[in-house]
Amino acid sequence: MIECIATDMDGTLLNSKQQVSEANRRAIMEAQEKGIKVVVATGRSYTEARFALDEAGIECPIICVNGAETRNRKGEVIHVSGMDAKAAAEVSRQLKDHGIYFEIYTNKGTYTEDYEKGIDIIIDIFQSANPHVSEQQIRDAAKKRFSEGHISVIDHYQEIFDDPSYIIYKFLAFSFDDQALENAEGPLKEIEGIAVSSSGKENLEITNVHAQKGIALEKFVEEHGLDLSKTMAIGDNFNDLSMMKKAGRPVAMGNAAQGIKDYCEFHTATNEEDGVAKAIFEAMKATV
Repeated sequence: MIECIATDMDGTLLNSKQQVSEANRRAIMEAQEKGIKVVVATGRSYTEARFALDEAGIECPIICVNGAETRNRKGEVIHVSGMDAKAAAEVSRQLKDHGIYFEIYTNKGTYTEDYEKGIDIIIDIFQSANPHVSEQQIRDAAKKRFSEGHISVIDHYQEIFDDPSYIIYKFLAFSFDDQALENAEGPLKEIEGIAVSSSGKENLEITNVHAQKGIALEKFVEEHGLDLSKTMAIGDNFNDLSMMKKAGRPVAMGNAAQGIKDYCEFHTATNEEDGVAKAIFEAMKATV
């Protein structure tokens, strides 16, 4: 039986309402009762991740911001892997040159230079993913992301780059212009010490090359005396691929990107169909 379960959040553990379903909650609780270590591995900050988990009453360690930070069950920071300030400044320049909106995740919270643009982009993303939801509900959800995720407005990102007390975890860049994202991705990947991934077709996630879910998961498993070959990693997008490559049981969600489905030996249902719960119960009956 598996010893460890690592699950992504958005598009995986969470449904379109940004909630953990009752079935997923029960499955995690049952796994924990059986002594299986459950860790959430997300691109979200700790604050953003904790809000959704608290609603469901789930307590577990969290690999945050794609592996830039790992916290234990009590919320204490265990590992940090930040970006070099000069490299971060170059990332910022490249994204601005390509006309791409972005936010910066740090040890002191998440920052934006343009609140209104941030709201408009999140509304567009929510509408494309949830066309059945009213515009007002989507606007409220977008504003909720800023208020509950503690996203603050800053005049100039350079203030962060110049202040050594900031640890820069991640750039989250959004655009519906596929060509702009593609044009930016090449130069970004040439910056030394930088990793570029994605959690959706409309974004890029830029971190320290060592801040990846797979690296963080491997460290987590090792420190808990577990076995990667007896670890299950569940996800839906390309920022999950690094942990899927480490885990003995990689599982693609039914709504996963095709490249993720192609890689994974195991598949489950969508995030609207309790795919995480189904993957957990199936894995607990099987041998890895």
